[in-house]
Amino acid sequence: MPRSRRQARRVESLRPAWMEKPTPLSRAGKAIVITIICILTIYPFLTVLSTSLSDSTDIANANGLVLFPLHPTFAAYETIFAGGVVTAALVRSILITAIGTLCSLAATVGMAYGLSRRDLAFGKFILLTALFTMLFTPGIIPSFLMVKQLGLLGSYAALVLPTLISAFNLVVVRSFFMGLPQELFEAARIDGAGDFRILVKIVLPLSKGVLAVVGLFYAVAYWNAFFNAMLYLKAEQWPLSMILRQYVLLGSPLDTASAGEISAPSQAIQMAVVVISVVPILLVYPFLQKYFTKGVLTGAVKG
Repeated sequence: MPRSRRQARRVESLRPAWMEKPTPLSRAGKAIVITIICILTIYPFLTVLSTSLSDSTDIANANGLVLFPLHPTFAAYETIFAGGVVTAALVRSILITAIGTLCSLAATVGMAYGLSRRDLAFGKFILLTALFTMLFTPGIIPSFLMVKQLGLLGSYAALVLPTLISAFNLVVVRSFFMGLPQELFEAARIDGAGDFRILVKIVLPLSKGVLAVVGLFYAVAYWNAFFNAMLYLKAEQWPLSMILRQYVLLGSPLDTASAGEISAPSQAIQMAVVVISVVPILLVYPFLQKYFTKGVLTGAVKG
């Protein structure tokens, strides 16, 4: 065997496994695994949606969880929206999520930009203080006493201000800002631009990916948060997540006035509430998906 061929085979044997061309058996195995994962992921969503569209006969025949409704009906959704409780809670959740996400993004971007400047006084101490909150979180009683002392009980601000900045999101945005070319900042300062103008005109247009990802993180957190609402708000102020918990887990009726008007199985109503609580996030995610991987990797690797 020629020496060059032996060297080529030796080099190929030293290549990592992921650089080798996959065999037909390995490709078939990957396809089977991906198919199983897709089925396991889609099955719960399909079951919840199908059960919410089923009547009492289909639910009884399927022992509570329907895969394909034979007699589809929107009675569960009509029951929910007829009472007005879920509609009001849905509007409150949308407003809390929108306002809370905007406030959190503004605070996170401002703090991250300040901490990304190497000439900031006590910047390292402030950063370590923020990171300290990732390791040690306050308990329920100290948090409740703080909210009470600030006069936020019964106010929607109690759902936003205590969780205004996430230390993880702050680190991701700061790392991204530090990875931007410093020559852009130096050129802007030579032209007389201040920090606020640099942030608005240069940094933010270059940070759409990481801001979309962090905004999605904040939006999901505000949308799904129910524990703070249970502690700080009255029953008539509850967002949709708390209504979902109250009805699905505890079995409390949504509205006694509407229960007798439209007949719908309780399991169908429970699943309909779950669908209503999940759909808004599912509608937002596809628009941000293209930024998701790029924003997370860029913000996490650099710096």
